[in-house]
Formats: sequence, C-alpha cells, structure tokens
Amino acid sequence: MALVLYTNVGNTNASKALITAEYSGVKIELAKDFQLEVSNYTPEFLKMSPIGMVPVLETPDGAIFDSNTIARYVAKLKADNPLYGSSLIEYAHIEQWMDFSSTEIEAGLGRWIYTARFGFGRTSFNALMCEFATKVLKISLDALNAHLANNTYLVGRSVTLADIVMTCDLCWGYSCIMTKAFTSEFPHVERYFWTMVNLPNVKKVIGEVKQVEFASAVQSQMKAPAKEQANPKEMKPKEVK
Repeated sequence: MALVLYTNVGNTNASKALITAEYSGVKIELAKDFQLEVSNYTPEFLKMSPIGMVPVLETPDGAIFDSNTIARYVAKLKADNPLYGSSLIEYAHIEQWMDFSSTEIEAGLGRWIYTARFGFGRTSFNALMCEFATKVLKISLDALNAHLANNTYLVGRSVTLADIVMTCDLCWGYSCIMTKAFTSEFPHVERYFWTMVNLPNVKKVIGEVKQVEFASAVQSQMKAPAKEQANPKEMKPKEVK
C-alpha cells in the first residue's frame, strides 16, 4: 500500500510532509477528489482523524494526523536521514526548533490571522486583541531573527526537518498577513525564508511564493486615528417633556 496524503490544495501544513518526502526519496500520493469541509467530516475520515484534522497520512500500518508528526514519520522512513542531524544534540535542537515553530510562530500567526479575519467590524476589543496578537508574534520573530543572524539554517550547516517545518509555517504568514512592511523588521528571517522557498525540493512542492501586499482590514482599523468623542461636559441634558 502506498502512502496517501489527504489534504486540500495549497495547505502549507501538508507541504511539510511533501517537502520531507522530496528530501528523503519517499513517494507520497495525494488522495483523489478530497474536498475540505466535506471529505474530512465523513465517518471514514473521522476514523483516521477524530476531529477532522487535515492533513492525514494513510500508511500500511494505520493513519497519522498532525502535520509535524506526519513529517517526522516520513523522515524516519529513510535510515540515518540527514534531515534529523548528525548527532544526538543536533537531533534535540531540530526537535526544539520544530516545537518552537509550532507553539510560537504557527500559534502566533493563528491568533493574529483569526482575530484579523473574524474581528473586523464588531467591537474595538477585537482590534485590541489583534494588536496584542501582533506584539506576541513579534517577540517570537525577534528571537528567531537573532538566532538566524549567525546561522544559515536552524540547526547545523544544511537543511533539516526543523527548516522544513519553520518554512511552511512562515509561508502561511507571508502569504496571508505578513506584509513587506512587517517582515522588513526581521531581515535575517527574510533572508532565511526566501532562501528556503527557492530551494529546488521546496519550490517543487509549494511553487512560487507571493508575499501579501496589503494589510488586513483590522490592521488598517488599528492604525486609523480614533474618532473624536463628544466631551461629556459640553453635552446638554435633553429636555424632559
């Protein structure tokens, strides 16, 4: 039985497994006629992924959900895969940066994207939450930027699984919400990202990456000056009839 990946087109999380497969010489087939929000809620799919999480990899020994876990599995299919480093400490650092990417970068982007997408036009509270999410993400990007100031890759001197995961997570941000004005604050992250997405094995999977040009509606709302409010002292009480 071949490895079959269930995913929608353009899913950057699914790209983690596909890029890993390119580096590892592993063949993965894409499930045919997969339709997000439909196929992933069928009884058959829910047996593989209990909450309909995408992507899912079907293997001869059972199904796997969670994109990072799938990428790890694919990498392990090749003995002594250099994607996992050349020593125990490199292996630990690779796992460290993969977790950092998930818990700090991907999670931070998620907070920002979802507050921007669903908060606009409701209350000023959502705009404040959006601004907070941006500030939290910047802390993580500052840390990543500092590390990349003296490192071409996250671990060692060649591409590892950590780079694949980080690149795919950053790709989500670059294509959805992180404009040039925003990412220019992190020059080493920028150099790293554009280097990674133009590597042959990466570009073969994700294609040409286009950075989002315009800020979201909420970002624009956050930057706009607050509307003038009436001074309570100047307000006259209404006449009682």
